[in-house]
Amino acid sequence: MSLDQYLPVLLFILVGTAVGVGPLVIGKLLGPSRPDTEKLSPYECGFEPFEDARMKFDVRYYLVAILFILFDLEIAFLFPWAVSLDTIGFFGFAAMMIFLAILVVGFVYEWMKGALDWE
Repeated sequence: MSLDQYLPVLLFILVGTAVGVGPLVIGKLLGPSRPDTEKLSPYECGFEPFEDARMKFDVRYYLVAILFILFDLEIAFLFPWAVSLDTIGFFGFAAMMIFLAILVVGFVYEWMKGALDWE
């Protein structure tokens, strides 16, 4: 094996590394560095923490996040299905309708249980 065969791979690695590391190095060299006590403090939001860092979050926060991921994945499955609908025929259409029906039933169940209500 000669170096000519590996040259595109090596060039790709070098360019990728330069694109990834270059802006960090340039920012460190050219950017202003004026640290003060506020910037170095663990809380930059402007006020001191008023509760324990180990406080519990409301379960509804996690529930909404999981529901978002679930319905976001539903949309991710719809795109390839819509593109290949003419090739997969009626069986693919029926399978997706069953999939969507199950998701709609789950959505209605969540709605009726009040999982989407934020008070």
